[in-house]
Amino acid sequence: MAYNDIITRTDAAGLVPEFYAKDIIQSMVTRSIALSSFRRATMPKGVSHIPVLSVLPQAYWVGASDTGLKQTTKAAWDNIVLVARELAVIVPIPQAVVDDADIDLWAEVKPRLAEAFGEKVDAAALFGTDKPSGWDDSIVEQAVAAGNEYTVGDSGGDISVDISNTWALVEEDGFDVNIQWARRSIKSRLRGLRDEAGQPVFQNALDRTSPASIYGEDILYVSNGAWDDTYAMVVGDRNAAILGVRQDIEYRIFTEGVITDGSGVVVLNLMQQDAIALRATMRVGFAVANPVSRVADDGFPFAVLTEAGS
Repeated sequence: MAYNDIITRTDAAGLVPEFYAKDIIQSMVTRSIALSSFRRATMPKGVSHIPVLSVLPQAYWVGASDTGLKQTTKAAWDNIVLVARELAVIVPIPQAVVDDADIDLWAEVKPRLAEAFGEKVDAAALFGTDKPSGWDDSIVEQAVAAGNEYTVGDSGGDISVDISNTWALVEEDGFDVNIQWARRSIKSRLRGLRDEAGQPVFQNALDRTSPASIYGEDILYVSNGAWDDTYAMVVGDRNAAILGVRQDIEYRIFTEGVITDGSGVVVLNLMQQDAIALRATMRVGFAVANPVSRVADDGFPFAVLTEAGS
């Protein structure tokens, strides 16, 4: 565990110029797919419940008699449990480094912290990587357990056929595919592909507000480092992936206090060593809604396309 990381003068050398250079060229901060495309639910408490239909009502034919008896039915609901877990980190910087920097260091650090938080949430929700206790198994873990897994090449055709067959696993379970997640490099495998009518399977994004699509449904790229290369794509019903937000990212700056390691040993005394610390915290929960379907008793609203040999 890291308790003594600090942005030093060497780390900020590019931001403390000898003369001018006020412009900073920084790559675009990639977004979290969980924060941008999951169904978001506000959590009024640390543990929240969302009802999901578990028993469907039924209808029955009445006999030929004018006074035939009508049967009864019922519906039932189960609760999805969202448990908020905290993400947090502290970024300390010596005051002298802040004073000598030619730009707002905090304005540069905050977007990268948001990106780091997004990576953690995406990796846990999609693949179960470093998943906190109390969270559901990840989308991929549950999809594989439900048998909703297809492998690249199993169709004997190109990858567009594999994608279509992965969709079919979701559709056979009574759900519609309205979202697809993949790593950005999949674009090179999709360009030039055509369906049976000769139309492009892959449509690139027309602008920043219109995402790319495959078979008419959005595909979002996980480019923040969270993607597990074992898989080519995850598809399903975006409304079934629930991200509970108890507390959005909150930043606080401290000029006094101490930072200790896991044993309680003081690593940095902000007041005595003239340092500033930015603390970022966030509390979120995750769960998958799997309402009962009339098509399949044990269906699941997501499927995964696995790379061959994985």
